[in-house]
Amino acid sequence: MSTPPADRPTGAPAAPASSSGAPAAPYSSTRLVDAGRHFDRKVATVNLPVVRASSVLFETLADADAEGAAAMAGERHRTTYATSGTPTTMALTDALAEIEGAGHDCRAAVMPSGLAAISVPLLAYCSPGDHVLMSDSVYGPARVFASTLFARFGVATEFFEPTIGAGIGALVKPNTKVIYLESPGSYTFEIQDVPAICRVARARGVLTMIDNAWASPAFARPFDWGIDVSLLPLTKYWGGHADFLMGAAVVRTEHWPKLWQAIRQLGVCVGGDDAFLALRGLRTAEVRMRRHEATALEVARWLEGRPEVARVLHPALPSHPQHALWERDFSGSSGLFSFELKAATQAQLAALCERRRFFRIGYSWGGFESLIMPAKIGTLRTVKPWTGGPLVRLHCGLEDAADLIADLGEGLAAMARAG
Repeated sequence: MSTPPADRPTGAPAAPASSSGAPAAPYSSTRLVDAGRHFDRKVATVNLPVVRASSVLFETLADADAEGAAAMAGERHRTTYATSGTPTTMALTDALAEIEGAGHDCRAAVMPSGLAAISVPLLAYCSPGDHVLMSDSVYGPARVFASTLFARFGVATEFFEPTIGAGIGALVKPNTKVIYLESPGSYTFEIQDVPAICRVARARGVLTMIDNAWASPAFARPFDWGIDVSLLPLTKYWGGHADFLMGAAVVRTEHWPKLWQAIRQLGVCVGGDDAFLALRGLRTAEVRMRRHEATALEVARWLEGRPEVARVLHPALPSHPQHALWERDFSGSSGLFSFELKAATQAQLAALCERRRFFRIGYSWGGFESLIMPAKIGTLRTVKPWTGGPLVRLHCGLEDAADLIADLGEGLAAMARAG
């Protein structure tokens, strides 16, 4: 029996041959390229392995052609290049469609940020000359996109009062293509009557889209309400650890082809490492969301009793003007809400927000950490401008509620001293 060469263990693939038929020399360029690419033993692990890829390989030209046609058509799990997906990104999109679209026939696509998950679907479903109805309380960058780049492409966006409900029918035009919703609204937390709006839209042949950032992945079922496209900032609660950027669009399957073609043509995709982080985050999303909910409610109730506070904008509080709609449509609440101060100068707002122990100043939310940010919504409302006092948005993380309350108490005391 022959003995394997000293540099190749038993069972390892033979060294690649040179052009003369002899094995390649140790440490040759060929060996550097080829070594370790033929490991095929299956090892069962709790989490799926991360696939980092650009190129996808085929045995024959016919295989490449067939896979290309399937990938172009948007068939599930078909790819010729990582822009169409890898096993890691496909596992994530399957999970998103199953969770967000539970009980409905849905497909999901992932994009490199929450804003990309807003702008790409709008580009996919609208054409020059179309009209879009958008809630006046949407995420600020969505509003900026609609008013600038989208407008330059010839799409007109009309903003409407968030609590309009079935009255949206009066605003629908023959060229209205999309009604864009966000519930609760950004910063001001209006709850929209989404089922009523969806009934009007469906009767008039208009597509409905919703930014489902606040309550997903645990507390809202937009497809049960009648929504056609649910937009998810996976950066936030789905990931939960403030360490990657990603967004997703989950759509009813009949709307998949247009979205997929836009994604293909724009080259929008994500890498395996970030997809893995999103998959890992969603495993603990339910327990994290319950903790965010309980902590935020305790902090919100405490703020309602503070003399400096005019009102607390939290849909799960009975004092919220659309609390009944929230009870009807949502199964819980997240860690994000706002409160209105009776009065505060800029110096007092700075004293409230700066040098806090647990509430750090930051624009995002949905991670394990608590955040505080004064709202600058003067330019972000046109239908119903904000006329109240200074507005402050909080995200309650996974710290103990007592510690967060003490931190805010110190901030309110600092605010009083600054006055």
